[in-house]
Amino acid sequence: MSTPSWSFSKLKAFETCPKQFYHVTVLKQFPFKDTDATLYGKEFHKACEDYIGNAIPIPEKFAYIRPTLEALNAKTGEKLCEYKLGLTMDLEPCDFFSPDVWFRGIADLLIINHEDASAYVVDYKTGKSSKYADKGQLELMALAVFAHFPNITKVRAGLLFVIANDVVRDSYEVTDKSTLWGKWISKYKSMEKAFEINVWNAKPSGLCRQHCPVLECPHNGRN
Repeated sequence: MSTPSWSFSKLKAFETCPKQFYHVTVLKQFPFKDTDATLYGKEFHKACEDYIGNAIPIPEKFAYIRPTLEALNAKTGEKLCEYKLGLTMDLEPCDFFSPDVWFRGIADLLIINHEDASAYVVDYKTGKSSKYADKGQLELMALAVFAHFPNITKVRAGLLFVIANDVVRDSYEVTDKSTLWGKWISKYKSMEKAFEINVWNAKPSGLCRQHCPVLECPHNGRN
């Protein structure tokens, strides 16, 4: 079984539970269904894209984010909304839908400042808490930015938790690339091995009984 292209969310799902990943993502036995929370998130992201990308006023229901978006919009640089970034297995930039795409990532907001060779990456989060924020997403987006914009030497990045009113920040230098790629390629190889040998071991946790749809799993408790 060949390994498909991957993203932060796909690898995260594999690490959470390979067996659940196999049934949900590989076999697609449980099609995704929107919830009130996911619909709110989609609407929020579209409002941010419309405001920064097309100067469309923020709807009143999202008025609380207007000052933050105004501050981001005032930053120097080219503003790119919902910007799709693809990489080949050789870590070369490619189109998001290229036949040889290996990694995919989407920046909710990418600001490229060619004057000082820096960039900002912002990912909007509409969850209620930043307690379990994972900066791995920011690392991968920084790596993709370095590949697509070779003149950029520093990326400042943040997970913007709009409901929790919190920002999880980090920054990356182009000299960090080797170390960061070493980490992520090692993680990827674990998923690649599962595809190669077609073995998907369950990883039980406290989430199994309430959240996992794979009823055939012995750890589910609802079968």
